[in-house]
Amino acid sequence: MNNLSIAIGSVGTIGLKVAHTLDQGITGLKLAAVSASSPESATAKVQNFNSPPASVLPESLADNADIIVECAPAEIFRSIAEPAIDKGKILMPLSVGALLSHWDLVDRAADTGARILVPSGALLGLDAVRAAGEGILEKVTMVTRKPPAGLAGAPYLVDNNIDIENLTEPKLVFEGTARDGAKGFPANVNVAAALSLAGPGPDNTALQIWADPTINRNTHTIQVVADSASFEMKMQSIPTPEKPATGRIVALSVIASLRAQVATLVVGA
Repeated sequence: MNNLSIAIGSVGTIGLKVAHTLDQGITGLKLAAVSASSPESATAKVQNFNSPPASVLPESLADNADIIVECAPAEIFRSIAEPAIDKGKILMPLSVGALLSHWDLVDRAADTGARILVPSGALLGLDAVRAAGEGILEKVTMVTRKPPAGLAGAPYLVDNNIDIENLTEPKLVFEGTARDGAKGFPANVNVAAALSLAGPGPDNTALQIWADPTINRNTHTIQVVADSASFEMKMQSIPTPEKPATGRIVALSVIASLRAQVATLVVGA
């Protein structure tokens, strides 16, 4: 089998881990290109790799690979995603909340032959939610609890003057739909957007977000009621030291999703 080439935008906390794993070697996959805030910055981050990939601008990633992994700030999502869709490539987005705001790309993918594959990220059970969605989903809710540092600077908190410094007990900072949560917390609840796409959609998925000084792990609890099953799932993700808003398992989820593209046996597909 020919190798599938991978481009990563960008090589930050998540992307660099994925890039390093690919450089170490995964049969059937080859790291072809990366981007960062500048080509020079990207080059510096991968200069010690066994086979340093090309360092390119975000909008050029799709010129260099079969699969484009998007793990960049939400504000540059489209510059990575749109060329991938236009060129009929496979887009693997982590800024799933941003995808909700650029839904025209999903419609365009149907015309160009592109595919959009959303990894599970810091969430579990998306396969079960997707299966339940083949029947009747009566209710899907998610409660996210994060240490205050993992929510600091979120636009919703800033716009509504919500203070989460020096908390001594858990504080509910948002309650609404997954769509509104993704807008207000673009770096924090991509998991809620992914859950909504696996289930009843972003306007029918309920979300609570808590700033909780009593925990040191990002915690997501999902409740699903359907005509086929009712279940509750809880995930406690260890934050990365560099970026508290991001769990360590997110990069591993991307790696697992990439392996599945070339694996003979795939479990949970």
